[in-house]
Amino acid sequence: MAALIAENFRFLSLFFKSKDVMIFNGLVALGTVGSEELFSVVAFNCPCSPARNYIYGLAAIGVPALALLLIGVMWNNHTWNLVAECHKRGTKNFSAAATFLLFGSIMGRASVAPITWSVISLLRGEAYICALSEFVKPSSLDKFPADYGAEVLTTFPCRDVPANLTKFRDEVTRRLRYESQLFGWLLIGIVAVLVFLTKCLKHCCSPLSYRQEAYWAQYRSNEDKLFRRTAEVHSRILAAKNVKQFFGFVALDKEEKELVQEFPVEGVQPSPQWNAITGVYIYRENKGFPLYSRLHKWAKGVEGNGPTPEGHELLFLAS
Repeated sequence: MAALIAENFRFLSLFFKSKDVMIFNGLVALGTVGSEELFSVVAFNCPCSPARNYIYGLAAIGVPALALLLIGVMWNNHTWNLVAECHKRGTKNFSAAATFLLFGSIMGRASVAPITWSVISLLRGEAYICALSEFVKPSSLDKFPADYGAEVLTTFPCRDVPANLTKFRDEVTRRLRYESQLFGWLLIGIVAVLVFLTKCLKHCCSPLSYRQEAYWAQYRSNEDKLFRRTAEVHSRILAAKNVKQFFGFVALDKEEKELVQEFPVEGVQPSPQWNAITGVYIYRENKGFPLYSRLHKWAKGVEGNGPTPEGHELLFLAS
């Protein structure tokens, strides 16, 4: 039983550490759905007041979506690679198409959570009903009492309405929920079509074959994993040596002692090397041979990132 539980935990760990784009986007979407459900249950409370309903309803949909978009942009490695590129080298080496695709990649990946939030909010309908209930024309409601003005419509999202207006509240709620869900389904359809067209355009415009793109993706993933793992070990060994030099000894556990003995670290990499492997990478070929990353290019001793007669451009879409 213990072995089965351990195996399940190992599977979940590998699943959540996966860099696969579809799995990552799916996890983001599922997390957003859960957050939206929690927000609706705990935090959403329509003010049912003229002029406030509209602002509150739109804010309930738009503000969290905007926050999720900004978090997605900050979470994307392309963003900071672009910042580093602009700071160190500028974007003069990028064509207009490559720059557009780069921003499209950043915004597309960051849009998963806000679009999911907006879709779930529209399908639920509470925020939409709260925002637009006051704009329903009383004349559009059959036999609506003339004694009540349009202000009473702002109270329809709440349950405290006069008994003789209950059926009108149900009608307004049903009408607005229909519109909200219709917009939600339309948004899903539009996004699905855009994703499909984008994938088709990417593969049609790519100078690489499907198998080489798959290899490139595997290389990027392996290089990133090995670089992070090696950087962690390197920094730990270097820190151990510096601490030992300061105190005269260093308290290491068994695993760290083995690492220090197995991997001698003589020094640190100079800043020009770090700058050479940092930034946005546009796919290049050198004399017909592919260069799959900035680290690959640095290791081969190729200088510059400008276009060459025999080179091809393809946006670096790191997972």
